[in-house]
Amino acid sequence: MPQIIDGKAISAQIKDEVRAKVQELKAAGVSVCLAVIQVGSDPASSVYVGNKKKACAYVGIESLAYELPEETTQEELLRLIGELNGRADVNGILVQLPLPKEIDENAVIRAIDPKKDVDGFHPQSVGALCIGQPGFVSCTPAGVIQLLKRSGIEIAGRECVVIGRSNIVGKPMSLLLLRENGTVTVAHSKTVNLQEVTRRADILIVAVGRPKMITREYVKEGAVVIDVGVHRNENNKLCGDVDYDDVAPVCSAITPVPGGVGPMTIAMLMHNCVEAADAR
Repeated sequence: MPQIIDGKAISAQIKDEVRAKVQELKAAGVSVCLAVIQVGSDPASSVYVGNKKKACAYVGIESLAYELPEETTQEELLRLIGELNGRADVNGILVQLPLPKEIDENAVIRAIDPKKDVDGFHPQSVGALCIGQPGFVSCTPAGVIQLLKRSGIEIAGRECVVIGRSNIVGKPMSLLLLRENGTVTVAHSKTVNLQEVTRRADILIVAVGRPKMITREYVKEGAVVIDVGVHRNENNKLCGDVDYDDVAPVCSAITPVPGGVGPMTIAMLMHNCVEAADAR
C-alpha cells in the first residue's frame, strides 16, 4: 500500500503554526489583515472565498471582504486596489480569479503592491523566485513542497516531472523543485511521448486540468504522485487529474482528491499573510 499524503493533517499543522505566530505578532502590537476582493458571484469562487474567511478566523487574521457586482469596471477595481495598497493596516491583498472577461487579469495582478501580493502572482514575485531572491510564492506550489517535506520525501537529486506549465502552478512548481535541488522536467500539451517522460519521474506532479488523465501507464513503479487537479465527475464527486484507484497500487506515495493538495493552498495563503505582516 502506498503512503497516503494527508493534506488535511499537514495543512492543520501549518495553520496552528501560523496561529501561534499571529498571537506572537499581536503581543508585539502587530495585527495581520487580509483583504479579499471578489468580482461577481461565481459559485466556485464564492466557496473558495468562504474557506479563506474561515481560515482567517481560525488563525486570528482579520479579513476584509469586498464582494463587488459583476458589472464592476476595471477602473473601479484598480481604484480599490490602490486604496488598499495605501492602507497601513492591510498586509495582504487577494483578488479572486477568474475575473469577468471585460477585466484584464494581468493589469489587476500588476496593480497589487508586491509587498502585499500574498498570492505570489505579481511579476516581481515571480522574478524573485526565478533568481532565488526572497518574495511571495504562489500558494499551491508552495503547499506541494510542504506536503513533500513534511511527509519525509526527499527532493534533492530526485528526477521530478511536472505536467502542466501554467503561471499559477506548473512554472512556479518547477522553480521550487529546482530550488530544492530536484532535477526537473516540465511536460505539457506539446510534449512528445509523454508516458516515456513521466515514467522517468521519482516525483510526478500533475497539474494538467483533465480528469483522471494519468493512469498507471504514466507512472514509474515506486514513484511519488502529487495530484493538483480538482474536478467533478459524472456523479458530482470530486476527482483529480490522476486516476487514483489505478495509480495508487504502483506508487510509493500519493495525494488523494479531496484531502491532498487542496487544503494546503489556503494554509500557505495564511502563512504568506503572516510573512507580509512580519516583514512590515
